[in-house]
Amino acid sequence: MLIANIFKAIILGIVEGITEWLPISSTGHLILADEFIKLNMSSAFIEMFNVVIQLGAILAVVVLYFTKLNPFAPSKTTAEKNDTWTLWFKVIIACLPAAVIGLPLDDFLEAHFHKFLPVAIMLIVYGIAFIVVERQNKTKTPKCTSLNDFTYKAALIVGAFQLLSLIPGTSRSGATILGAIIIGCSRYVATEFSFFLGIPVMFGASGLKIVKFLLKGNSFGISEIIVLLIGMVTAFIVSIIAIKFLLNYIKRNDFTVFGWYRIVLGIILIGYWLIAM
Repeated sequence: MLIANIFKAIILGIVEGITEWLPISSTGHLILADEFIKLNMSSAFIEMFNVVIQLGAILAVVVLYFTKLNPFAPSKTTAEKNDTWTLWFKVIIACLPAAVIGLPLDDFLEAHFHKFLPVAIMLIVYGIAFIVVERQNKTKTPKCTSLNDFTYKAALIVGAFQLLSLIPGTSRSGATILGAIIIGCSRYVATEFSFFLGIPVMFGASGLKIVKFLLKGNSFGISEIIVLLIGMVTAFIVSIIAIKFLLNYIKRNDFTVFGWYRIVLGIILIGYWLIAM
């Protein structure tokens, strides 16, 4: 049983590592994967696993951008350290909408939208949104091409767009990247800020899930710890590859292909849902 769960955790870690950073919804894909690759563990653990596994993914950002995100790096000048602090303040501002509005809605959204059909619908809706936004911005020159030009107002707006991702299938990175592009950011700036915004958001969401898991009387046995750690380590390794791929990809391409991917997958999943009814 444990060996089977370890194998499944590796597969789910791969899914998380790829889909967390590509704008195609990691939570949505994990919910869908659960339809076909179900861990032989309690529903409470699976629910917690699907969120906490994101810690492995976010640690990849911390490792890849450690110097850039570290305001205490000895190699930085005073001006560079100030810029790093400013970046963190912008990230905190962008987190406010999710903290103020998202947290109170967490249980409601989990109960009503963490389901197969809503995920499929959101995949299609935001797939169309990506295609439309990219077509509208094809001939426009970005106004913000550096994180230093990214204002506090822009951070708050992107944080508001992040609220859209509370519904599974939307994609946290997808919502924030779309929001940043709409207000005039380059794809590279939009993507990097989305990465950084994910650090406090995912740490917070994972911590909340673990607390809720324990408060409901659940506990971690050796099997649960092993499965969770393997999923997180797998997500970490795959995330490093996915992040590097995406940053190289958007230097020469737009996000249209991800929009089409979402639409096709959403249609397939609705078809599957109708057949399985």
